[in-house]
Amino acid sequence: MSRPLRLRFAPSPTGRLHIGGARTALFNWAYARGRGGAFLLRVEDTDRERSTPEFERAILEGLGWLGLTWDEGPDTGGSFGPYRQSERGELYARHAAKLLETGHAYRCFCSAERLDALREQQTAAKGRIAYDRTCAGIPRADAERRAQQGEPSVVRFLVPAGETRFADHVRGDVTFDNAEVDDWIMLRSDGSPTYNFVVVCDDVDMQVSHVFRGEEHLVNTPKQVLLYRALGEEPPEFGHLPLMLGTDGKKLSKRTGDTALEDYRDKGFPRSALVNFLCLQGWALDGATEVFTLDQFVEHFDIRAVSKGGSIFDLDKLLWLAGDAIRRESAEELLDHVTPFLAQAGLATEPAVQERRAWFLEVVRGEQERIQLYSELPPRVAHYFAADDAVAFEAKAESGARKHADAPATLTAYAQWIEEQLAAGAGLRGLADATKAWVEARGLRIPALFQPLRCALAGQAGGRDLFEVMDLLGPERTLARIRSGAHRLAAAPAA
Repeated sequence: MSRPLRLRFAPSPTGRLHIGGARTALFNWAYARGRGGAFLLRVEDTDRERSTPEFERAILEGLGWLGLTWDEGPDTGGSFGPYRQSERGELYARHAAKLLETGHAYRCFCSAERLDALREQQTAAKGRIAYDRTCAGIPRADAERRAQQGEPSVVRFLVPAGETRFADHVRGDVTFDNAEVDDWIMLRSDGSPTYNFVVVCDDVDMQVSHVFRGEEHLVNTPKQVLLYRALGEEPPEFGHLPLMLGTDGKKLSKRTGDTALEDYRDKGFPRSALVNFLCLQGWALDGATEVFTLDQFVEHFDIRAVSKGGSIFDLDKLLWLAGDAIRRESAEELLDHVTPFLAQAGLATEPAVQERRAWFLEVVRGEQERIQLYSELPPRVAHYFAADDAVAFEAKAESGARKHADAPATLTAYAQWIEEQLAAGAGLRGLADATKAWVEARGLRIPALFQPLRCALAGQAGGRDLFEVMDLLGPERTLARIRSGAHRLAAAPAA
């Protein structure tokens, strides 16, 4: 195709951005960017009742969060606007008039009652459900006169006889029998346009060269190809992407996982991991490499390499990619990414993080190997922000500590020993070897101290090195927690 490379993503702002839609946008964007083409964003907001500015804003924000940029769109402008369908009514009217004039469309005056009766007859006869073209033979002048006099009508596309063929970059050559395509409605009785009409008008006016979309749109393609030809335009190149399936093998739905992009963002999935995962939904870099960058995807993506079969949305794999992405981040990057979640949990505001950034960096470093999502960090570090006499004891940690009958006495003695070590100039982080010697000298096993100590300091059964925890708490808070823990463990356990 000699025309300029122009691809588009055209979401409907009637809800949140579906994760499958995000994949579609990503594939279109990568194809355009990798070949020096243009990527444009068009908002299909002809559903007046359900479209909202809030949904539109959320969709644009979600695409931006993924790292996608567009050359033209409702917020950036461009030479082929407007980029909202609700602002393109005059353009649709012009195309509809052309189709009526050339005989590729006609006005239909059939009432809803007649159409209902027709469907009932066809159903009873077990025949094909389709309009019977009662109005197709009305002379155009008569039809226009009746419409001007106020008689309700719709505008239907006149489907020609024969077959409709087109090449699909994913599915190969596709053929539809036109006899299976109904004379579909282009304009409703109130003058509002339908999807199959406006999408072609927009793609013609915006000179879209390639249309990559989900395979659920394949059934619409023959209608649209016929409309392109009726308008005297060359259809774009098509590519219908496989469905994203849940682990049950069915179309991804709320039953098998979150379906909105923002759910994954809000749950703390790293952007790079989610992008990486979406790239693998129907495509592979080389069949072996699973972790790669967005730049690598752009460099290697080829629509012809997309599989026909549905891709499985494997949440376990996504979580693995998320954990891997977190481990690849610097501590600085990780702190920036988890700060909103710390604030959301009420642990620390962004100014507080910046004020004690060096301390917070040490906190996140100790958890980097243990988390898969940014949102998992706050509960793991919440103990640092608790009052020293009110650390929440996890059930497993408390039961492990209480297994040692002498735990209160051991903790009390250990606190006294730590005070002596600190007075002699020792540092908390360097007490590991001396502590083990202290435990052996008292004839104890290591767990007899360490299990109650971890419970007292952090309320957890496991976690980072205890002496790193003490160092982060500091001498005063460390001693306060050990003594408070001894007192709480000496008391009867809660019922």
